[in-house]
Amino acid sequence: MPASLDRLSKVLKEFGEYLNRKQLAPKKTQPHLVRWARDFLRFAGKYRGLSFEEAMASYLQDLGKRQEIKDWQVRQAADALRIYRYQFRAEKPGAESPPAPPPGTEEDQLARFRQVLRLRRYSDRTEKTYLQWTRRFMEYRKSAGGQASSLPSEADLKNFLTRLALVDKISASTQNQAFNSLLLFFRDVLRQDLSAMNKTVRAKRGARLPEVLSPAEVQAVLSEIEDRTYQLMARLCYGAGLRLNELLNLRVKDFDFDTGLVYIRSGKGDKDRTSVLPKALYDSLRSHLENVKQMHTQDLAQGHGETVLPDALIRKYPKAGKEWPWQYAFPMKKLSVDPASGVIRRYRVLEKTFQMAFRRAVQKAKLSKRASVHTLRHSFATHLLMDGVDIRRIQELLGHKNVETTMVYTHVVRNLSPPVVSPLDRMVMGKEAKRDG
Repeated sequence: MPASLDRLSKVLKEFGEYLNRKQLAPKKTQPHLVRWARDFLRFAGKYRGLSFEEAMASYLQDLGKRQEIKDWQVRQAADALRIYRYQFRAEKPGAESPPAPPPGTEEDQLARFRQVLRLRRYSDRTEKTYLQWTRRFMEYRKSAGGQASSLPSEADLKNFLTRLALVDKISASTQNQAFNSLLLFFRDVLRQDLSAMNKTVRAKRGARLPEVLSPAEVQAVLSEIEDRTYQLMARLCYGAGLRLNELLNLRVKDFDFDTGLVYIRSGKGDKDRTSVLPKALYDSLRSHLENVKQMHTQDLAQGHGETVLPDALIRKYPKAGKEWPWQYAFPMKKLSVDPASGVIRRYRVLEKTFQMAFRRAVQKAKLSKRASVHTLRHSFATHLLMDGVDIRRIQELLGHKNVETTMVYTHVVRNLSPPVVSPLDRMVMGKEAKRDG
């Protein structure tokens, strides 16, 4: 038996004995945990450049794609690997080889961080934000006299966060965003333990109420949007309570006119959900989609018409990109070249273009409130609550993980309710009514 296989068998045997000795799992389950560890170690052997966390994320992702593997088996495999890494190997002196040194240059570190974010399946927006904070942190170290050749330290991070709060005067939520970005960077790229950072004072965000428009104000803004497509998008955003990205990423197949539902795919937190499709939009939506279909037919005739699809989907269905149901519901009016692939496509409407059109409408409506596209989502939830819709149902429509997040709209409703009449005013009004009578 080769030395590597002999060593693997010895480690797995010790892992099984460890599970039994520590009573970390029922005896009938222990062999399955050992088997998951064995399969993972063989898998990780093909990707020696990855950290344990990166290899584990990639392995579990690959495991979840296998049709014969159930969800509970993926969870069991994840448990087995966590026990193996953070309990068995941590307690076994000399069993773990020293971690590979992190990449030396800042560009190498950023490239490694981008790989980590993608293995963890963070959204493109989150990836961009986290990388921006990391670059900003690196620039701060240079300005503060730090050596680019040396690794950042926990003290560098503390100083940077302090500067953000006391000098740059950023908000608490932005400071927490920077902290979360750099915490992941230190842990998974630089391999530095920042457990002490959890004991430091974190910025706390005070209670904030969302800006909400009244139904009359919503109507005033919608009527000021000149472009018919943008007006339809704004009406759908308000009528279904969609986030901006959820609206822009809708495909033709996501509208179900028979059931009155709109399907939101890979929303915040990479979760799918449904929301109500307003009946008032049926005719205008059908007319709009018919125009989009004509554009798609023309694109196909010119040798184009292939839309952007996730990598896994395009590998599974190579021809799906040109099929009508997969086209964006709100595409751009002009074709453009995809910088990543060089393919000529019709991309979805750009965020900034729609936001600018909405901002102009708010100005024309002469509102005294600051309103953005996201304000329509807040207004949707508040107006449903005012109509007596159950808070749990609103939570589902909005896609909130916790009902506490949805509860903020109860405070808004309270503010929009008729003001409380003082008992003294009632007394005076009662006397006046008797005198007039």
